[in-house]
Amino acid sequence: MKQSDTTVLTCEPGSLAEEAGISEGDVIRRINGEEIHDILEYRYLTAEPEVELEVQKKDGSIEQILIENDYEDLGIEFTSGLIAEAKSCQNKCIFCFIDQLPKGMRETVYFKDDDTRLSFLQGNYVTLTNLSDEEIDRLIRMRVSPINISVHTTNPELRKEMLSNRFAGRIYEIMQKFAENRMYMNCQIVLCRDYNDGAELDRTIADLAKLSPFVSSLSVVPVGLTRYREGLCPLKAFDARSAYETVRQVEAWQEKLQQEIGTRMVYLSDEFYLMAKLPIPKADAYEGFPQMENGVGLVASLKEEFDAALELIEPKKRNRRVLLATGELAYPLMKECAQRIEQKAPGVSVTVCAVKNEFFGGGVTVAGLVTGGDLIRRMQNEEKADILLIPSVMLRDGEDVFLDDVSLEDVLKTLAMPVCPVDNDGYELAEAMLGEELF
Repeated sequence: MKQSDTTVLTCEPGSLAEEAGISEGDVIRRINGEEIHDILEYRYLTAEPEVELEVQKKDGSIEQILIENDYEDLGIEFTSGLIAEAKSCQNKCIFCFIDQLPKGMRETVYFKDDDTRLSFLQGNYVTLTNLSDEEIDRLIRMRVSPINISVHTTNPELRKEMLSNRFAGRIYEIMQKFAENRMYMNCQIVLCRDYNDGAELDRTIADLAKLSPFVSSLSVVPVGLTRYREGLCPLKAFDARSAYETVRQVEAWQEKLQQEIGTRMVYLSDEFYLMAKLPIPKADAYEGFPQMENGVGLVASLKEEFDAALELIEPKKRNRRVLLATGELAYPLMKECAQRIEQKAPGVSVTVCAVKNEFFGGGVTVAGLVTGGDLIRRMQNEEKADILLIPSVMLRDGEDVFLDDVSLEDVLKTLAMPVCPVDNDGYELAEAMLGEELF
């Protein structure tokens, strides 16, 4: 494997690296005699009580620097955050959402990463199809854990078909090696009707349960389909009936696994319950919410917190008008929350507005894919309010920008009222509706 660029960008003031004489422009050639290929290996090699660095100084000279390390970060920032470029996806999945995006969006939106480093560092899910045997052995040597894995199916031939990759069939073999070496994994399945559902879903759950406790959790999410699928594999969206059948199938597995291995292990995304018009399980059914980032248990968590928040509301006179915009799927839940806050806090009026997703079309009804343009179209004819609340998941992570590149500032100016993004937190939602803190 080729060594990555390990040129030092900066050293944190007062850090071990700065005290040892390392400075901007130096190159870390080896750590404890080993070359560095990426940020994971760097962290692994520096997690020793004594760290020996082979450093090429800016004048070309080579120095051996020994650092006594009390298991703290050395304080080095490299010219590349990952040291090497992120690996891109080599698959052509039949359900890939990025392949269903319209043209003309920001270039970064179309990048498909499939990098085990991002899985460990940022929680991204990876398919493991682009790993060499050497890279697999290196992950095992470093005990990288947990790894978030997009499994989809453990049937080798079906996985090759669904990912359009002849190397995709090795997934279970690789996961067995990880489990044998006591590496933990969180897994996900994007469920596609007539492909990996039904008996194939049973097979996948059974196979992954055999790797417990090292397969810590498994989420099942429905395939998302937009209107931009021309030339792509024909797929059927889940409807109320098929969602209902999936819920009952997974619930049976949860009961079985609870008895056999002491955990439900497999969890459905909230969308299945909402589509099937079935009650969302209680919060404790999610066993600590291990798959919240996949939309698993968001509703249960929010409802539990919202219930607790209502108990903190003090009786007093209020006068506040609120608009709350959300996706079509979450509309009934948000409507219920609005009604409960109005009952608990007279004088507060909350109007909930479901935003139809014209941008992506198809069956896209989740709040996280509502665009700024659709939000403006839906809300511009509503009577002005003291504030417009929107789910923060409508915005790109860490940015005040929607998926269609409309900014939060654009929405504020067009609608001429304050706009407040709200996280999936019941306390925060209640406080935003009331316009006051509860603690």
